[in-house]
Amino acid sequence: QVQLVESGGGLVQAGGSLRLSCAASGRTFGSYVMGWFRQAPGKEREFVAAINRSGGSTYYADSVKGRFTISRDNAKNTEYLQMNSLKPEDTAVYYCAAHYSGSYYYVSSYIYWGQGTQVTVSS
Repeated sequence: QVQLVESGGGLVQAGGSLRLSCAASGRTFGSYVMGWFRQAPGKEREFVAAINRSGGSTYYADSVKGRFTISRDNAKNTEYLQMNSLKPEDTAVYYCAAHYSGSYYYVSSYIYWGQGTQVTVSS
């Protein structure tokens, strides 16, 4: 079992930045590929970014490529999402998740989820 707790969300103006953190406890954090997803009101949860176990490979949704950066610190059991040049359309609840099997881009491929943190970008 892995427990995930996100933090760092908040209200920011368009063009601003936020850094989300996801602290993990339980089984070995470093053995999991980790991801970030987001869900806006009335919309399905969607893939944002993923990072492999060592942190050497990263994957991004086209909508955030060049603006968001995913990273991890296995010694601290923590995953991060640096979000720059934020847009109102980035407004959503952001979730971190631990990958189990299958494509990194699918919600169904992840087994453990945090409770989410709200990010609101004002125009």
